[in-house]
Amino acid sequence: MTRSVESRFLAIIAIAVGILVIPLLGLFLALSSERSAKELDDHVEILLAANAQALAKPLWDFDIESAEQITAAIVSDEAITKVRVRDVSGGINVSMPPMPSWPKGGVQSRYRPIIYKTLDGPKTVGTITVYYHRLGIFSALREAEGIFIGIFIIAILAMVGAAILGNRIMIVKPLLKLTAAIEATRRLGSRHHVDWNSNDEMGRLAQSFNAMQTQLEQEERELKIAHRRATDIYNLTPAMLFSIDEDDRITGVSDYWLLATGYARDDVIGRRFADLVEAQVRDEYLVHREGPSDRKVVECTTRFVCADGHIMDVLIVESGKAARDGETGLSLSVMTDVTDLKRSEARIRRQAVTDHLTGLLNRQGFEGALDDEIREADARRSELACIFVDLDRFKWINDNLGHQAGDTVLRRLVELMGPQLPPAAVAARIGGDEFAILLGSDNAEADALALAQRLCGMLEQPLLVNGSTVRLSASIGVALYPRHAHNAAELLQKSDMAMYTKKRDGKNGALLYDPLFQDNTRQRAEIEQDIEEALENDGFEAYFQPIIDLGDGHVTGYESLMRLKHPQKGLLPPSDIIRIAEETGAIGRIGNRVFEKALANLVALTRASGDDKTYLAVNFSPLQLEPTLPMLLTALTARHGIDPQRLVIEITEATLLHDNPQIRMVLDEFSRIGCRIALDDFGTGYSSLSYLSRFPVDIVKIDQSFIRSLASDEPELRHKSRMLVEGITAISHKMECLVTAEGVETKDQRDLLREFGVDCGQGYLFARPQPVEQLIAASDTGRKINSVA
Repeated sequence: MTRSVESRFLAIIAIAVGILVIPLLGLFLALSSERSAKELDDHVEILLAANAQALAKPLWDFDIESAEQITAAIVSDEAITKVRVRDVSGGINVSMPPMPSWPKGGVQSRYRPIIYKTLDGPKTVGTITVYYHRLGIFSALREAEGIFIGIFIIAILAMVGAAILGNRIMIVKPLLKLTAAIEATRRLGSRHHVDWNSNDEMGRLAQSFNAMQTQLEQEERELKIAHRRATDIYNLTPAMLFSIDEDDRITGVSDYWLLATGYARDDVIGRRFADLVEAQVRDEYLVHREGPSDRKVVECTTRFVCADGHIMDVLIVESGKAARDGETGLSLSVMTDVTDLKRSEARIRRQAVTDHLTGLLNRQGFEGALDDEIREADARRSELACIFVDLDRFKWINDNLGHQAGDTVLRRLVELMGPQLPPAAVAARIGGDEFAILLGSDNAEADALALAQRLCGMLEQPLLVNGSTVRLSASIGVALYPRHAHNAAELLQKSDMAMYTKKRDGKNGALLYDPLFQDNTRQRAEIEQDIEEALENDGFEAYFQPIIDLGDGHVTGYESLMRLKHPQKGLLPPSDIIRIAEETGAIGRIGNRVFEKALANLVALTRASGDDKTYLAVNFSPLQLEPTLPMLLTALTARHGIDPQRLVIEITEATLLHDNPQIRMVLDEFSRIGCRIALDDFGTGYSSLSYLSRFPVDIVKIDQSFIRSLASDEPELRHKSRMLVEGITAISHKMECLVTAEGVETKDQRDLLREFGVDCGQGYLFARPQPVEQLIAASDTGRKINSVA
């Protein structure tokens, strides 16, 4: 069914009225009705409130006449349909009018108690109920609003009529003329013009159509001229142009093609182009020609034989269209001499796989060589060793001596490594200070480990770089194909894994891959996943271990200890979690989460026990000691209402080892806000005593290894441990520091620590780390600990 422009225009107007005007009118009526209903409700509510107060005394005095007068006054309001007044005893029951005429729209009612204020206080003496009619949508309209709606509807009808009339005059009429001209052009073949002049879009459309007709006449005249020019351009273009048919026969060549190849036109027209391709690569070219015949642009590179027998590398770019529906197939190809470009590509390819600094293969070249070596090892049925070398302390050279010195070290290393390599070995610089060596052999394991030992041995002598003496060592991993890996990527990965394991276990040496390394890697990956899942699912908990005053046995504080509760694995060892979290950078998120939980636990424990004097000892990783940490601590303690003086920040000697100014600033800020600083694992570092004077230390925690040795079976070790504990205690007290002993597990240890003057103790003798709920649930927790102490 054909639809006219005018019918579609009318449909659009009808849809617009239905979508915009009718909903707006409905919305206006709804808002007007809602407003009127609200005004009526407010009026009735005010009427109820006023008359309920007026009826109070008549009902109290049982004055029926006054009650009837007030009821009649209420009924006189035009909005009220009926009023009913009753007292609580039922003696007064006034209802006016007795038989009201209810409106068709129904009635609404409101009820209100009548309260009279007596000497004994307010008392309910009766009730008043009023009935009033509901308002309809149109009954709620005011006269002005009705007039506005009428004017609005008339305006809409006028606009619609004007739009229809304007559309018929300004659009439909010129479109009919344009359609007639187009139909005449299609049927008769002559160029008909449109007789329409106006300054609007329809006039411009008519002008454009007339101009198009004139232009077509001109293009027909120019078409023959353009064909002659195209032929001339084909022959005069300084490019080797040629055309071939679907049977690979040459149908045309440009003059420049003839000049570049040395052939005559009559000698090549009708000849197969494949006959001019070098015999060694002809089959490859024919495979290219057997591809799909209808392709837009296709490229191939081959070797072309010129008329004088000279061979040149050519790039052929072909654009073609297959013959179909009686049309003749089209083809145009451009042949470009790329002989020099091929030579440059070969040179660039060599550069792409070579490390510019050392002259060895780079990672890309090494991966290609690794694939080749694996194929050769398969063919020889022998093993292939991949030796992965990573220099230790190389970053220190770059950071302290500069990158130029680092480059010199790498070049010098390659010079030293060259004589150590067997002739068939393939060496590469993988990146940075990482090298890889491929060694194929019938005894690949022994030869690879021997080579690795020689490489480590050559680094024992220091290198002189820019006047500075540099000592290097190497961590080396060895993996074997096919014993340890089944492909190139896996072999490189296994050797890298062995190197990383050696570097982690102490550096400076070689290590053969072991499947256990992958288990460790998998275990590490599982722990990393457990950490992320625990952070996402709130699986980290803050366990508390009580710290006991050895003098009177009361609890003086609690140490917060991180625990991860896995839904399937249970409690996971915190040492592995902390180590891996510090390596991955997740320790900050874990520490903040556990610290906030520890504060919440301290608040709950304080509320349950009523003891607000116990302190909370919190451990922070060195990676967490950033300038923003004191601000975070201040904000969290304020949020939980905890005095910062109840917090003890525990740090290890390793944190203070390098005397980092940032760490010193953070510790000073802790002291400024009132927190105390505890030196954890005291006695295991390098210069422990100096820390007491250089840093704001308030508490010294003696490492548990000394506490265990107090009751050692070896007399000499027992004597030295007692002397150390007693000496640490005396020196710490001289420095005005409290002393806490960690790892107290027996009463003998506790008694000795009391004798030495140690202030506090912490260990399994008193209590294990436990959830704060257990401390809260046991109402006599303090007595139990005291009884043990």
